[in-house]
Amino acid sequence: MSAVGAWASVVALVAALTAPVAGATGCAGQQVPSPPAAREETGVAPAPLPWPVAPVGGTAMGACGDVGPAAPPTVTVASYVVADLDTGAVLAARAPHERQRPASTLKILTSLVVLRKLDPDRVVDGTATDLRIDGSKVGVGPGGHYTVRQLLQGLLLNSGNDAAEALARAMGGDAATVTAMADAAKGLGALDTRPATPSGLDGPGMATSAYDLALVFRAAMREPLFASTIATRQVPFPGYGDHPGFVVSNTDQFLPNYPGAIAGKSGFTDGARHTLVVAAQRGGHRLLAVLVRGEQRPVPMWKQAAALLDQAFALPAGTAPVGTLVDGPPPATTVPAAAPAAAATPPSTAGGTDWLGPVGGGAAGVVVVGLGALVVVARRRPRG
Repeated sequence: MSAVGAWASVVALVAALTAPVAGATGCAGQQVPSPPAAREETGVAPAPLPWPVAPVGGTAMGACGDVGPAAPPTVTVASYVVADLDTGAVLAARAPHERQRPASTLKILTSLVVLRKLDPDRVVDGTATDLRIDGSKVGVGPGGHYTVRQLLQGLLLNSGNDAAEALARAMGGDAATVTAMADAAKGLGALDTRPATPSGLDGPGMATSAYDLALVFRAAMREPLFASTIATRQVPFPGYGDHPGFVVSNTDQFLPNYPGAIAGKSGFTDGARHTLVVAAQRGGHRLLAVLVRGEQRPVPMWKQAAALLDQAFALPAGTAPVGTLVDGPPPATTVPAAAPAAAATPPSTAGGTDWLGPVGGGAAGVVVVGLGALVVVARRRPRG
């Protein structure tokens, strides 16, 4: 490993050692998402999801603020995760397990369940219920006949809540679909996630995190049909009744504007604010970025994602990850919200490997010698 790479690894390690971390119920204000707009949610929310005894993905993933090998670019989101799509190495994050509302990025989880349960060539009939659903619609209606493949296109390209409704009906209804989504999330180790609707519209108890969305997206990108669909720019879409067929265009702004972009899915509700999941390829590496609870200012969300990815792609070889995207839930993962804090555990940097390969020796000695001069990039995020 080069001296630059070793120093970058040291920075990441010390950041993991010194970042503020969550207690038994998470960081202050992070266990439960911010309240939604009253008009977007009716009913009583269930009790908060239990909090893991140890942060999923490594100790640094319990950070209450920024953690990474360098000061992050200016982004206005509440939390984010940047990771290697293939290895699962987390390269930078802000409050990765802070629970927020996903808005339409939850459609990634819906898509994953659809691909596991439905034949892509199965035909689903549109209904008047699809037409009446709130929010964004692709154009599913009574008298229309759609393959599951086409509904996935409407779901991911145009963020069609009507497509989500039709797909959920094909899987046994909203309740059965939400249950399947919750089971799929748990199976991935996404313990901050509780879906309330198939579409991402806010509902009682809805929750996820930047870390969980990264897990779900990584799993979905392993499905060839998902990966090809979310990268599609335009497709023909069937009409219904007297409405002729039309062309559906991908509404995501990241895909046409970022060099090497391979995926993009945005979301918005008044309760969730803006959310975004993207991925790009450069220099033989595929990186993802998840941003939750952001605003389209001072620059659009896709440009904020671009800044995070640019920084990550520029990291020197040998940079140590600050965590990892797990492949499943660890045993004995949660405690009730009122349980006492667990004993501290030694921080982990994803098994002692860097995101490009094994980390060379000697880093520990550098930590001991260099702590006095090191400027640690790990701080609590200002709130408000």
